[in-house]
Amino acid sequence: MTRTNRDPGDDVPTPQEIYERIDTTVGQVLIGNDDAIEQLTIAVLTGSHLLLEGVPGVAKTTMANLFARASGLDYRRIQMTPDVLPADIVGTHVYREHTGEFELRRGPIFTNLIVADEINRATPKTQSALLEAMAENHVTIEGTTLELPDPFMVIATQNPIEMDGVFELPEAQRDRFQFKLTVDLPDREVEAELLDRFDSEPDLGPSAIDQVVDPAVLINARQRIYAVFVAEPVKQYILDLVSRTRIHPDVAHGASPRASLTFLHGAKARAAINGRNYVIPDDVKKLARSVLVHRLVLNTEADISDVRPADVVADVIESVDVPDVQPRTDSASVS
Repeated sequence: MTRTNRDPGDDVPTPQEIYERIDTTVGQVLIGNDDAIEQLTIAVLTGSHLLLEGVPGVAKTTMANLFARASGLDYRRIQMTPDVLPADIVGTHVYREHTGEFELRRGPIFTNLIVADEINRATPKTQSALLEAMAENHVTIEGTTLELPDPFMVIATQNPIEMDGVFELPEAQRDRFQFKLTVDLPDREVEAELLDRFDSEPDLGPSAIDQVVDPAVLINARQRIYAVFVAEPVKQYILDLVSRTRIHPDVAHGASPRASLTFLHGAKARAAINGRNYVIPDDVKKLARSVLVHRLVLNTEADISDVRPADVVADVIESVDVPDVQPRTDSASVS
């Protein structure tokens, strides 16, 4: 990874330094999750949201908690169940008998990072309570619009093997998640290292790590990301990937223009956390699966044939030519 060049007197960390601090700190507890930490960092730096999918026990919620603690974000978790109501998330007005007045009780969504654990166990009405927050960074409670903190980020988790008592996320809500990441089971070597680590430190967890970034630093880093250069061939590559999903024979509804913007912003952030002030095609390609996989609606024939969205995305990536873009020579780092 290219080291960042900047004025030694400048004590404001660069996007690259932010990522390296968070990755190193989270790695004190978890291992083998580098891609997830990278994309969590990209999401928070671009003001976006993330969907984590994996079987129980792969540390989805722990990862979110560790990320929040390392980055100094206020963190809350909601365990989604069918009986959770929208008011349990956004809040409501409560009558106070001793004053004879209604008092606003804010829900847990008024935080920097909220984890909606097992989001697909909540009813569609409750799931939609998150939609306004994810889209507009505010919520409306009984006609009153209230701004959410900045940064604000939703991390939702879901279990792919749970079939009973779950509600599939509607397409509009899936589209609001910048990335969908699959947290896989670790390989034997990684799991063996986890055994050794927790054998020597049984209480190892989020409380064992320190805050290494201030939320104000995350907000400041956005301006550096906005300034990252994207060459025209890279933009055309983004458009080629997105448009190919719309004409794929297994797809009923392809990715929307929001996916194109997600590619743009995500690729800029990935370039910045790798110490570059320009996007390369590999930034786009590396993000393609997590940007597209949850946005595709397959047609009936594909469903019958057990075609998976991940298969379609892999085919799209393979079928689109990667442009030959030469690195910029004026500067190689974000300062």
